[in-house]
Amino acid sequence: MPELVQIGFQPSKPAIAGAPKPRASVLWIQGVTLAWMLVEFGVSAYAAVTAHSPAMLAFGSDSLVELLSATVVLLQWIPSMSISERRASRIAGALLFVLAFVVAAIAVASLALRLRPATSYAGIAITIAALIAMPVLAFLKRREARRSKNAALAADAVQSATCAYLALIALAGLAINAAFHVAWFDSVAALVAVPILLKEGRSAWQGHACGCC
Repeated sequence: MPELVQIGFQPSKPAIAGAPKPRASVLWIQGVTLAWMLVEFGVSAYAAVTAHSPAMLAFGSDSLVELLSATVVLLQWIPSMSISERRASRIAGALLFVLAFVVAAIAVASLALRLRPATSYAGIAITIAALIAMPVLAFLKRREARRSKNAALAADAVQSATCAYLALIALAGLAINAAFHVAWFDSVAALVAVPILLKEGRSAWQGHACGCC
């Protein structure tokens, strides 16, 4: 999956008034992202509440952060709310740091309280769907980020790829818990994602994606 998020360019100059409008393909990709993340967040939140799953709560939190990140990218091209690419990229990075903190806190609390998540078929279904959808969106965003030299879109591509990794981690936790009833593995699966989030958050904050994914 390395090619999904490897951008390889530095942030461009801040957007100014009268700058070229975004490509229609960028707006289409971000629109699809917003629609998908709404669905993903809704199903993940439902699965997290009904199954008491830290892994699904972490995955749902990532869906919310990705939703906010896609919105931030779109704000660059709304005249009354326009923000610079550098600021948008830093916001995306900050959101990843917030996500890492949330995931770690939820997982540690779950282990300390010895919670026993139930089997969540809705969670398994949505994580499988995310494993298919998010790499495709990450690839499309990476391609458009290279064409437009847009650092915020590059950071958003990182978040889409990160979402796919978290989906894989959450799916592993859910599947093992469902098959072998190993409750603590759900929380451990959530903790595994934290270093990934911190590394990608740092790269996004600096205005470019790394090739670690």
